[in-house]
Amino acid sequence: MIDPTVRCYRAGHLWRDDGWHAAATFGVDAHGRIGPGDAPGEALGEWVLPGMPNLHSHAFQRAMAGLAERRGRSDDSFWRWRETMYAFAAAIDPDALQAIAAQLYVEMLKAGYTQVCEFHYLHHQLDGTPYAQAEAMSLALVEAAREAGIGLTLLPVLYMAGGFDGRALAPRQRRFGHGVDSYLRLVDTLRRHQGDHLRVGIALHSLRAVPPHALREVLASKLAASGPIHIHIAEQTGEVDDCLAVHGARPVQWLFDHADVDARWCLVHATHLDPAERAQLARSGAVAGLCPSTEANLGDGLFPLAAYQADGGILGIGSDSHISVSPVEELRWLEYGQRLATRQRSIAAQHPGDSTGETLWRAALRGGTQAAASPARADLLVLDDTSPLLAARSKDTLLDTLLFAGNTPLIRHVMVGGHWQVRDFHHRDQARIAKRYRQAVARLM
Repeated sequence: MIDPTVRCYRAGHLWRDDGWHAAATFGVDAHGRIGPGDAPGEALGEWVLPGMPNLHSHAFQRAMAGLAERRGRSDDSFWRWRETMYAFAAAIDPDALQAIAAQLYVEMLKAGYTQVCEFHYLHHQLDGTPYAQAEAMSLALVEAAREAGIGLTLLPVLYMAGGFDGRALAPRQRRFGHGVDSYLRLVDTLRRHQGDHLRVGIALHSLRAVPPHALREVLASKLAASGPIHIHIAEQTGEVDDCLAVHGARPVQWLFDHADVDARWCLVHATHLDPAERAQLARSGAVAGLCPSTEANLGDGLFPLAAYQADGGILGIGSDSHISVSPVEELRWLEYGQRLATRQRSIAAQHPGDSTGETLWRAALRGGTQAAASPARADLLVLDDTSPLLAARSKDTLLDTLLFAGNTPLIRHVMVGGHWQVRDFHHRDQARIAKRYRQAVARLM
């Protein structure tokens, strides 16, 4: 007997954990989960993939993409970019944040991201005074994700100090700040909103912004016992030097010496690792959260990809500052950066005959799902099999083509939790959301 609550679909090829399955049929139940399909169902096309998690996002920074590209009077660096970002962040209120985030999340969906980890530190008003509803800025992101239809892993950020030496927050950082008690109250309040499309975890901004005593208190709390834990770490060589000067240890080394880092953790960037740190990160089961387009834009450096893979390390990708919103571009530049540095090809593919595209896509799916604590939802991407770029492609070449054949959009339909959010390249509410975004950015500028 056919279950009328299950919608059935067919795909020429469906990607599952163990690779491509030809002539696949499946169902999506009323709870938005994939299971068996008992009827012929709708033909989706030749190529159907699971949606990609985006494990690192600062949504408000999408609206400043392209505004920090003029050279300063001295050597340009991450630290000068940060000053531009602080000035822009000063103008963001809950309405503007929701407008920007909803537009960004629509762009993410159309690009193939179906879950986003929002590393959120714009908590308060500009002078550091909490909003009347302390979680107002966080709820703006929750509502933006609901509007767009993307899954959200909300990571409210603890940000307490202006440097490794424990200095007070600068005036432009005050709206980021929390004490440990108020921070844990915020996390507890937000967890009451959790559901299939919302997960709430913990984020420690960085070792320079979270003093050792605060890190211990947060990790000892009941709230840290479940859910993901994310932290920026070892992004810049200056950060490594400062950590060595104050703590006598490199950042990743110090973290492992003072915290039980395991599979709940995502170490964002982790760009500058020595071999011992790299091996320890791989052994821990934590995720290295790599953001190649932002890391390139900021001049951060290159993650030691091949050696980390050889150690068995887990990785995922994020779009971070959103100068690019594309999992294809993140994975392509993860590989291309390594090729430029080594003057070799096919770095991610570890064994003769391995597909570089398939290796990267599989790794990012695994690590992103782990870092986002993504639920088992029907999150699917249907590729445009009418595109000339996919002509005569087989399952052995499909993902290499997707990643390395240019920038033509190839994602035709996007499903999240059993609901179609994008059909024929068009998001169901993109016109209204884009109009509000344009109005919000005009006010900010």
